[in-house]
Amino acid sequence: MTMHINLSPELEGFIKRLVKSGEYGNAAEVIRDAVRRLKAQEMHKIAWRHAIEQGDSGADSDIPYESDTVQQIAEDANRARAGSEPIDPDVLP
Repeated sequence: MTMHINLSPELEGFIKRLVKSGEYGNAAEVIRDAVRRLKAQEMHKIAWRHAIEQGDSGADSDIPYESDTVQQIAEDANRARAGSEPIDPDVLP
């Protein structure tokens, strides 16, 4: 599919600098990479919200809900985000 987008001169210059540096072969590669990263970020936000909802629903049950649990969830999320690990399907909606 072909899309035409308008960019500010600042963003256009940024993309041209990335291509000129050799990090990307052309502007389309820059845009595809940016959209992939944005999609991954959105999936992480969805997973994080779902984990919070699960924690909130568990707070009223007999499941212990302690600060260590929250810390572990945060560390797991940060590790997954940094390493681009696939999101655990158990935390997806």
